[in-house]
Amino acid sequence: MIGYCGTGYNGMQIQDNQPQFKTIEGDIFKALVAAGAVSKNNSNDLKKNDFMRAARTDKGVHAAGNVISLKMIIEDEDIVEKINAQLPEQIRVWGYSRVNKGFDCRKMCSSRVYEYLLPTYSFLPPNPSSPLGEVCHSKELEDAEFWDPLEEEAKKRNIDMNIVKDALVAQSEGIETTMAAQVTLQAYKKMVREMKTKYRTSAGKLAKFQETLNLFKGHHNFHNFTVGKDYRDKSANRYMLNFKVSEPFEIEGIEWVSVKVHGQSFMLHQIRKMIGLTTMIVRTGAPSKKLLAAFKAQKVNIPKAPALGLLLEQPVYDGYREYLERFGYQPLSFEKYEAEMEAFKKKFIYDKIYAQEVEENVFSGFYSFVDSFDIDRQDSNGGLSIGAFLTRMTEYELEEEAKAQAEADLANAPKTPLDP
Repeated sequence: MIGYCGTGYNGMQIQDNQPQFKTIEGDIFKALVAAGAVSKNNSNDLKKNDFMRAARTDKGVHAAGNVISLKMIIEDEDIVEKINAQLPEQIRVWGYSRVNKGFDCRKMCSSRVYEYLLPTYSFLPPNPSSPLGEVCHSKELEDAEFWDPLEEEAKKRNIDMNIVKDALVAQSEGIETTMAAQVTLQAYKKMVREMKTKYRTSAGKLAKFQETLNLFKGHHNFHNFTVGKDYRDKSANRYMLNFKVSEPFEIEGIEWVSVKVHGQSFMLHQIRKMIGLTTMIVRTGAPSKKLLAAFKAQKVNIPKAPALGLLLEQPVYDGYREYLERFGYQPLSFEKYEAEMEAFKKKFIYDKIYAQEVEENVFSGFYSFVDSFDIDRQDSNGGLSIGAFLTRMTEYELEEEAKAQAEADLANAPKTPLDP
């Protein structure tokens, strides 16, 4: 059982084709060898040790709890301390449990719990001067008045909004701008960031966020929530168990919320895209049920919410617990490490997330970038832009509307008496 802060690492898994990349597994395996938990004879290949991870995490993603399974030498009663002595502080081994020979931590994991942290200014409607803000009529949205002082504040700071608008469009299209335009844009972004930190969300927005997330529960086709999956690909089908949004809390002068995401399994970028779409629905005032259209065949380019807020809480082995106990092994659980894990999360995960957002404004920059795209612009895959998806009827919705109209017409049609 392990935990780690993913900052500075190129993800969890060692990449055979790119061994130069620094990974969590790479450092853990070296520590296992150095501590004597893996023999020198088997130190050149993970496969010799049947090394497997329960969940891969992407670049920069953290884990309070993850599981690796392997053949390991455990005669030394201080082996955990010796392994940790070989690791940087941001990677910890919590402990180990003996399992049967056929155990595979990935295949026998019944579900996984992730946590996603985001500042509540992620729920603010798009800036009305942005392409998405102009289309979704942000003046009619809750919190639309947040942007009212924008022009006045820009005047006070001698920021030319015409230059800002041109620079934002150029940025979204990858066009270089003058140094003067870049300086103006940076001053504008700093002003907006300062405004956003004062924002506090409403109970209504949190309720809609929870309501929209709940639509992910159950069995759905998530082809639009990953990369390289076709609608007809059966592996795009996943089962989600639960979503829980916390009460808001304040750190470093910024209001945050936490989302616990519990599912049987997840695909690459799936959680970040689920959060990305859900927050965009809340921000633009689109109905929650809009999300259901993303499960259909039409391709949608859903933006990935920042990796910064994502961490693996822990894999769950409920289905395997009874089997282990039957053979005299301890149940595979993180319960006895909870105090250590919470302290580690606060120091090495939560604090890094909060500090990085204050320093780099990752979430603020992400939503500003998404809002700046022309909604009619298509990527090479031909899918709908997120702006077009949120502000127009999709093929699925048009079909549902036509079906509902046909049923209504049939119900309202005059009844013709049958001939005797």
